[in-house]
Parts: sequence; C-alpha cells; structure tokens
Amino acid sequence: VQLQASGGGLVRPGGSLRLSCAASGFTLGSQPIGWFRQVPGKEREGVSCIGSTDNTTYYSDSVKGRFTISRDNAKNTMYLQMNNLKPEDTAVYLCATDELPLYGSSCLTEGYYTDVTWGKGTLVTVSS
Repeated sequence: VQLQASGGGLVRPGGSLRLSCAASGFTLGSQPIGWFRQVPGKEREGVSCIGSTDNTTYYSDSVKGRFTISRDNAKNTMYLQMNNLKPEDTAVYLCATDELPLYGSSCLTEGYYTDVTWGKGTLVTVSS
C-alpha cells in the first residue's frame, strides 16, 4: 500500500506545476484524498482535498483560485494543478488518503485522518 508523489521542481513566481500522486497496492476509488504541504519549522498545512461524499473539492484560503485538485480513478492517481505560484508556496507537498470516510472540509485537517496512508513528499520551490 503506497502513494508516490511526483512533479515538484523549481519554478518562477507566476509559473505552474502539476503534482501527481499515484496509488499502488490499493484502489483510491472514492476514498477521501488530500494534498498537504510542509515547511521546516511549521505545522503541516492542508492545501486541498476531496471528501467522501459528492466529490466536493476544498481549498485552503491561501491557494483558493490558484490550485485545482482532481482524481483519475482509471489511473488510480490524484493530481494538484498549481497556477500562479508564489514564493510562499515553497514547501514539500505530500498526498494522503484515508480508508475511513471524511466528510466535508474535514479532509483538509490532518488530525481527522485516522487510517491514513501518506505519500513521500515532493519539493516545490518557487523562486526567481
């Protein structure tokens, strides 16, 4: 059971990146999925997620309007399209899923994940 994130890199402010998170050993299916990010010395921050019910997407205020989360069940992969990147978006980005349901925006909060699988992070650096 594994999640593998990829797609990070160095990008200039205003640029775009698309992160991928491929699942292996299990099926993402309708499980809640989330993208988090972490900067050294700071708490892990929920960036975007899709909960367990009607595929409603949720975003933190800091990325709303710039990031888009999606999933492709045929490829067993989740994505995070990041546009208009800012230096403050620099972080290690991690993907997560939970075998148990998460409803509403609770999927943005790490503490609500109970039977969680975390992917190895991918570094995004936004700098000129």
